[in-house]
Amino acid sequence: MLAVTALAVPLLGAAAPVTSTGWASAGSADVLIDNEHVVTGELAKCTVDGPYKGWTQGGATGDIAVFGSGDTGCGRSGGTSIAEAAGRRFKATVLQRYGGPELTVRTYSAKCSTTDIGSVGEVAVGAVEGVTVPSEIPANYRIVIPGGAAGTALATVTLNETVTPQPPDGSLVTHAVHIKLFPQGGPASGDIYLGTAACDPFGKK
Repeated sequence: MLAVTALAVPLLGAAAPVTSTGWASAGSADVLIDNEHVVTGELAKCTVDGPYKGWTQGGATGDIAVFGSGDTGCGRSGGTSIAEAAGRRFKATVLQRYGGPELTVRTYSAKCSTTDIGSVGEVAVGAVEGVTVPSEIPANYRIVIPGGAAGTALATVTLNETVTPQPPDGSLVTHAVHIKLFPQGGPASGDIYLGTAACDPFGKK
């Protein structure tokens, strides 16, 4: 395992408690390539309102990527929601057609929990090949894969990604890995996510 990191997102000026929400997904892809739109939807999705567990055996997504098996679990206890996802043996081949590397991730997981004072996220990423990854991965660590036209990027790979709204409201979305194709424009576009967990302390108002 390369890294385990956590991020807390506090909620300032919390109002009266309401029902928190959360969901998790083992992965997803939404890619436009060669005029073909490939969408997987959220793999093995669970929510704290059910289904409480999800599982996928994985499989090939066209000539873009191969997802390994993955599972999720979600639940609520009182005002606390917990959502977590894990997956293994992911491979992205889409960049090879443009002279880029094959990207592999052996294992990954994402988890979040939330109460009326805010949310906490945690991500773990196992062995990664195709790009150089530090032994300790900071939050929102982005790797640029060069090779696009006129010096642009073929893709960016963000590890341990956390997305929060502005202004903050205590909610967050964590992604273990986020691959964005041709972020500055090119022959393909779209996003691939590995391990997503989302929590919102005031999701049900």
